[in-house]
Amino acid sequence: MAAGLIATSTAGDLRNKRLVERFTMGFWHLEPIVLGVTGVLLTGAAVCALISAIDSFMTGGRELRFGHAVVYSALTLATCLVMWVFQARANRRNGSAFVALDAKGWLMAALLAAALLLAFAGGMLVEGTRWAPVAPYIDPAVLALVCVVIIPMPLGTIRQALKDILLVTPPDLKEHVDAVARQVVQRYGFIDHRAYVARVGRGRQIELVFIVPPNGPARTVEEWDGLRERISEALGGDEVNRWLTIEFTADPDWAN
Repeated sequence: MAAGLIATSTAGDLRNKRLVERFTMGFWHLEPIVLGVTGVLLTGAAVCALISAIDSFMTGGRELRFGHAVVYSALTLATCLVMWVFQARANRRNGSAFVALDAKGWLMAALLAAALLLAFAGGMLVEGTRWAPVAPYIDPAVLALVCVVIIPMPLGTIRQALKDILLVTPPDLKEHVDAVARQVVQRYGFIDHRAYVARVGRGRQIELVFIVPPNGPARTVEEWDGLRERISEALGGDEVNRWLTIEFTADPDWAN
């Protein structure tokens, strides 16, 4: 849903004009919120599974009924792996955080299915042997080990989503913007500049304020716009997912 709204905000469809007018700043802010909540849910599900596995292990394990369980877990594993590979390959072209997190979800599901498959296979191997009393503990033990592995997987997404929500300045983006702005200041004889940057989901928000000499040469609006265009080209990046504001002032107070 959030991805659709973001796409709508950048589309020129007149049917969506009313929606875009209601949200004039776009929908980029929804992306980190959705990613953060989804990541928390994935981690929470894995933590719950870990707690359940530990509880089962401490209370005598689980009696496994094999039957078609091995076939079911194998089919589930194959399905999850196919979906994970498909989405991971597709995301190499798209670079979407939504697809990347969804792929992680399929990978986590595949690992859980693999844990069940190992538990069922292990139970079948020890069934009827002197190791048969160990069988009830195989399922919770394997599940607990897999949960310990998959719990940290969404944490990177959650951390990045929190940074985006809090508008934490990305150091690499700030360094690039400052470098471009310093070249502009030196080339055109400006006094200084102020740069304010943030990452919100796939969007990049950049606000550049240049402090010009109070008695500097007069320029037409077209000349200022041409300068803005050159600065935009120097900054580079994906213009569709970039919110760029460039201002010029002779009063430093307006730049702070």
